[in-house]
Amino acid sequence: MSTLTLSGLRKNYGILDVIKGVDLEIAEREFIVFVGPSGCGKSTLLRMIAGLETISGGDLFIGGRRMNDVEPSERGIAMVFQSYALYPHLTVRENMGFALRFAGVAKADIEKQVMEAARTLGLEKLMDRRPKDLSGGQRQRVAIGRAIVRHPQVFLFDEPLSNLDADLRVHMRIEIARLHRELNTTIIYVTHDQVEAMTLADRIVVLRDGAIEQVGTPLELYDRPDNLFVAGFIGSPRMNFLPVKTEEAGLRLTAHGDHLIPVTLPFSLGTSLTIGIRPEAFDPEAALSMPVTVEFVEHLGNNTLIHARAGSGDLLTISDTRARGLKAGDRYVARFDPARMLIFDGNGKRLDLAMDP
Repeated sequence: MSTLTLSGLRKNYGILDVIKGVDLEIAEREFIVFVGPSGCGKSTLLRMIAGLETISGGDLFIGGRRMNDVEPSERGIAMVFQSYALYPHLTVRENMGFALRFAGVAKADIEKQVMEAARTLGLEKLMDRRPKDLSGGQRQRVAIGRAIVRHPQVFLFDEPLSNLDADLRVHMRIEIARLHRELNTTIIYVTHDQVEAMTLADRIVVLRDGAIEQVGTPLELYDRPDNLFVAGFIGSPRMNFLPVKTEEAGLRLTAHGDHLIPVTLPFSLGTSLTIGIRPEAFDPEAALSMPVTVEFVEHLGNNTLIHARAGSGDLLTISDTRARGLKAGDRYVARFDPARMLIFDGNGKRLDLAMDP
C-alpha cells in the first residue's frame, strides 16, 4: 500500500512557521502535483515526506505506518532532484545501481534491475557513458532510473524538468506520464510550472505561505477556483480581474471604463466585487462589448493574444483566434458573455451565483 496521510503537518525554524498545519490524503497510485509561488513551502513539504526535513508537528503516514521519526532509507520512497545528483566519475550503469550496491544486493540482481529500468527509459545504449557525455534529458532519465531500481512505494520529484529547454520539457512530461502508467505507483511532484501541473496531475495541491489554498483535478481548479489567488495562479495566460460595484441595473466596472454588465446579483447597492474572465472567454460573437486600446500583441500562429487596456484598469489579456494584423495603438472591441464570468466577493472568495440578465 502506498497511500499517504498528512495530518496537521507543520514545519518551523524557531519562530518562523514554514508549513502551517497541512492536511492531505493521497490515494494509492495517485499522481499529485504541488504548485505555488516561490517560497510557498512546496519543496519543504516534499522534503518532509522524504525525511530530509524534520517534522515540527503533526503526523505523516505512508501505507498506514507513522513515519515522523523513520529514517529516509526506510520510508519506501525514492526522490528525483532538480540537479540530477549523479556521480560524475561513475557510468550510467554504476549510477543507476549505486543504491543497490550500497544496500548489499547481489551483483547479478543489480544488473537485472538496472537493465530493466534502462529498457523502460531507453537508456540501453548509454550504459557505459558518464554524465558529462549525456544531454540534460538523458541525465534526467538516469536520475529517474536510479529511483526506479529501488522499487519504491512512492516517487518524489522536486522540479525535475526546470533545467531543461522547452522541447525537452515537453518530451520528459510525456515520459513521466508514461512511467506513471507503467510503474503503477504513487507520485508526488513539485513544480512552479503550471503547464506541468495541468498536464501531469490527477490532482493539484495549490500552496501559498505554507498552507493549502485548494486541492482538485486540473479542470476543477481551472473552471472553479476557490478564490482569487487560485484563479490567478492556475491558467496561462492568467485570468483577467475587473473590479465592479453593484447597481440596480447590474454591475458597473470601476476601473476598465464606464461600462455596465446587465446581470442581477443578490447584493446591496454599492457592493464591491471582482469579476474574473479567462482570456479565451472573450468571444467576438458575444453581445456585451468593451472598447479597449491595444498595447501589445502576441501572434502565436493558431492564436493571437491581445494585451489591451480599457480606462485606468490593468492590462487585459484577450485570446482571439481570428485577430491578425493588430498592432499597438489600435482600437479593439472586446466582447464577452456574462455566463462565462466568475464572481469573487470582497475577501476574494468565489461565489456560486446564477447570473440572471
